[in-house]
Amino acid sequence: MAQLIAAGAPARSTDVFDRWWSLQGAWVEAPNQRRGGESGVQRVQLRGSGEVLYLKRQHEHLYRSLTRPFGAPTALREQRALQALETLGVRVPRLVYCGARKEAGHWRALLITEALEGFIDLDQWYAEGMPEYVGPEAQQAMLRQLGATLARLHRGRWQHGCLYGKHVFVNARSFDRDGVVEVALLDLEKSRRRARVSTASRRDIEQLQRHRDGMPDADWACLLEHYRFHLARGSRP
Repeated sequence: MAQLIAAGAPARSTDVFDRWWSLQGAWVEAPNQRRGGESGVQRVQLRGSGEVLYLKRQHEHLYRSLTRPFGAPTALREQRALQALETLGVRVPRLVYCGARKEAGHWRALLITEALEGFIDLDQWYAEGMPEYVGPEAQQAMLRQLGATLARLHRGRWQHGCLYGKHVFVNARSFDRDGVVEVALLDLEKSRRRARVSTASRRDIEQLQRHRDGMPDADWACLLEHYRFHLARGSRP
């Protein structure tokens, strides 16, 4: 008998998963073999509304924990992280649907989120020369908001777990209106709650430092200054 775990639809509607599963789009992250299974991401544009969604499609792509010793899809862990971070006030893609089914001993899972319109990732931000394009005030606003975002994440004792520049998204369109550059975090399937703020902080910051592709040392020092300030005062921008 199929098992269904879903957000955004009644659990008894076993056809909901199949309807979402039938959606097809262009692969933006081709399926790759990890964790004894397969996971990839498709970009889907809905007919009629034109809404753009990202669909993470998984086969037997599992994590294990004390509460899930036999394994469960990483999509379910990412769902919990998305919901927790949103509660903390950390910008993440809006969750549209998450579901998993186990049939004949094999898991399939879906995680569907809205596109972050107007955002580019941090690596692209530097590769395309955006600091020079937006100017020093907007660049400082970006570093300040990124520091506040990471401080809010870590004060909640959440560790991103894969904090690379390609998983930090930036949108400067709001700067002229309210002086804020929006920052969002993506790809949370490795995220987890830690016992201490210091543990979550140390591991993520060390990881981002190793993978800060294109970010100058001066910007990194400025980011750390903002981060430590917001971490100490409660991470409010």
